[in-house]
Amino acid sequence: MAEARKPRIALLATPETTPSVLFGLYDVLATVGSVYELMTIGQSGEPLLDVSILAADKEPFRCSGRVLIEPHAAIAQARSVDAVVVCDFYTPIDTPPFGRYSQEIKWLQHMHRRGTLICSVCIGSLLLAESGLLDGKTCATHWAYADLFQRHYPKVRLRPDSILNLECEENGLITTGGVTSWQDLALHLIDRFCGREEAVRAAKVHLLGNRIDGQLPFAAMNKQVQKDDAVIASCQTWIATNYHVANPVAAMAEQSGLRPRTFMRRFRAATGYLPMEYVHALRIEEAKQAIETDDAALDEIGAQVGYEDATFFRRLFKRRVGLTPAAYRRKVSNVYVSK
Repeated sequence: MAEARKPRIALLATPETTPSVLFGLYDVLATVGSVYELMTIGQSGEPLLDVSILAADKEPFRCSGRVLIEPHAAIAQARSVDAVVVCDFYTPIDTPPFGRYSQEIKWLQHMHRRGTLICSVCIGSLLLAESGLLDGKTCATHWAYADLFQRHYPKVRLRPDSILNLECEENGLITTGGVTSWQDLALHLIDRFCGREEAVRAAKVHLLGNRIDGQLPFAAMNKQVQKDDAVIASCQTWIATNYHVANPVAAMAEQSGLRPRTFMRRFRAATGYLPMEYVHALRIEEAKQAIETDDAALDEIGAQVGYEDATFFRRLFKRRVGLTPAAYRRKVSNVYVSK
């Protein structure tokens, strides 16, 4: 049976491209499916996206800041991709790209006709406007270029307050606001092509989205089973699927065959946790994942992971995550901006 083809995402670069956008997008998208597993269980997973950097020509060139770019291929060689992202590029606020990027524009028009999703970051939307793809459609771009759009591209309907404009996604077009809006676009593309769970994982790993609450809401428990103490490793494996049982520490101690005090000492030496601390960390991590993917009532989720006392669950959750369960649900439900 043939292996399923990974979704292909092409990042279009020019000599005026900002390297932070190009390489930031590449790093986040290319590690979907692999880096979260590496950081939580110590084993790298399989990348879920096929990401490449394209340019008008395959020859290496230097972009903004004299940073070297080595394209994987020329645009003429990329005949089948699922999404193209036009990375931002610099042009003066009163100078439209008339007569420039003719190869790129012709290719974008061709790819759009083939059904490829065309996206832009920041003023990369100027390329889409110049191509005519945005005529009669709404568009997000950097606020500093609003006058340029109104003067030279009057057929484009600007959304000056929009960070991630999805109004035209059904027409195969997505545009974003300022330079760092590439992060919102990256999460949306991951959600679209790989699913919401992978988008949430990417947000956690790279601390994407609203970071006003600090780093704790993004953190995930390291579930790697240690290898130095086989008895305790067996207990870790058992509790990973039995964290919800009553008296979990006593159950692990009984399974280990060790005296309770000996079990406590060896567990802490092997894992760095006291046994009940480990159970709490595991339960809260499972609760977080349930909140991210399940619409069940929060107290019900608490009970599912082993906390019949809803008040204790909420207090413990906030201590470990930095947010109440309700606040965490609000945060992950808005993992990317969608207006």
